[in-house]
Amino acid sequence: MADLFSSDEPEKAPPGRPLADRLRPKNLGEVVGQEHLTGPDGALTRLIDSGSLGSMIFWGPPGTGKTTVARLLAGETNLAFEQISAVFSGVADLKKVFE
Repeated sequence: MADLFSSDEPEKAPPGRPLADRLRPKNLGEVVGQEHLTGPDGALTRLIDSGSLGSMIFWGPPGTGKTTVARLLAGETNLAFEQISAVFSGVADLKKVFE
């Protein structure tokens, strides 16, 4: 993606799809505002390149990209990704993930 309003390839998204979904980064290079983590010399980029991506906890207010970055990391490393919400999930839900 060259900038916010252009795309390298036209996307055939269903009409009515939320803007946030249509503009969501498709790779770590498209994540804006975290260059110290996702840039060429960023910490996450170095971890991916080394093949040593350990456990991580992303913390922050809603809508800041935590889930998006986690999903991108899983995709870059071919690791499993399980999304749960701390607000709507309990211990039983977490145990199911680890079974």
